[in-house]
Amino acid sequence: MPAPSTIDALALLRDLVSRPSVTPETAGVFDILEKALGSLGFAVTRLNFKGDGSYPVDNLFAIRGGGNGPRLLFAGHTDVVPTGPETAWTHPPFGAEIADGRLYGRGACDMKSGIAAFLAAVSGFLAEGGGTGGTIALAITNDEEADSVNGTEKLMAWTREQGHEFDFAIVGEPSATARAGDSIKIGRRGSLNGQIRVIGVQSHVAYPEKGNNPVPVLAAIAQELAGVKLDTGSEHFPPSNLELTSIDVGNQTTNIIPAQGTIRFNIRFNDRWTPESLTDWIGERIAAVDARGCTVNFKQVGRASRSFLSPLDGGVDLLAATIAENTGTPPQLSTGGGTSDARFIAAYCPVVEFGLTGTSLHKVDEYVELADFEELIGLYAAFLKAYFA
Repeated sequence: MPAPSTIDALALLRDLVSRPSVTPETAGVFDILEKALGSLGFAVTRLNFKGDGSYPVDNLFAIRGGGNGPRLLFAGHTDVVPTGPETAWTHPPFGAEIADGRLYGRGACDMKSGIAAFLAAVSGFLAEGGGTGGTIALAITNDEEADSVNGTEKLMAWTREQGHEFDFAIVGEPSATARAGDSIKIGRRGSLNGQIRVIGVQSHVAYPEKGNNPVPVLAAIAQELAGVKLDTGSEHFPPSNLELTSIDVGNQTTNIIPAQGTIRFNIRFNDRWTPESLTDWIGERIAAVDARGCTVNFKQVGRASRSFLSPLDGGVDLLAATIAENTGTPPQLSTGGGTSDARFIAAYCPVVEFGLTGTSLHKVDEYVELADFEELIGLYAAFLKAYFA
């Protein structure tokens, strides 16, 4: 195994950010990572998954070490969201320019900085003789920002098929609120997308007796869904919430009663619910409304994401203690926000999200504060020392 080398963290980050790896195009980011990981003695495997109604996706798995010691997994994604009009950017979205203590570029915040920071921390950790008797692995996908079908979920299933097991995982997503380490995400709410179609009978508005207007039924169902509180939250989660995202009848004129209409909604739910129990709840709400002779159909759109909460002892407790020791303040243990690929990893081992602030993610002139980037490297390095002590 080659001797550990030292990685130039900023050069690595600039190299990654300069690649326009908009999902699912890798634009060479895995070549960069494979070279860096190879220099640190990692065995690198690149995998392409496809099918299940989605586009093919490149993924990368790297592993170093073995034996009976602790087994740590770091996970993340190299894909980025589109830039929008590049003329709106002050700095080129893939220029990786540095100005006023910031590095600008799409993916600088979400989340190429997390990957570069972890590799830099590992490099220093190994150079100091750490890592003996344990395992460090990385699972990196290029499909987190879009379908998330042929990425982390299949990559984790593959690792188990290969006999790899992990004791604890860190996802390097932006998780902080003001500075690195002030908040870590120990769980996430689930997410369910739904669609309700109400089918009536089209007719001329002057002859309503010849039709059956679905709009009043749509409005009543919408009110029934939005007007009932799902819960008041749980010990570690905020209240679940249902948000109506669309009520549409596709009517382009004023003198026709529409034939049908559609309600679309999303529910972000805590650990008091499952997709199955929510489906039952939605059915009860629909049944409480007089359909007035219309046909009402409900379907779940896509796959629902289940909520999860990692055990608060073990790796979570050690990470929180390490952050407190190095920053002087214990991190907030959060379950807020949307979904992430941590939901796929939670089925294999306890997992937290621990990265930089998300102030600029997905925005024009996305950036990372270089001082925060350096602080994250230090926190990752401190945790590696504590975890493998």
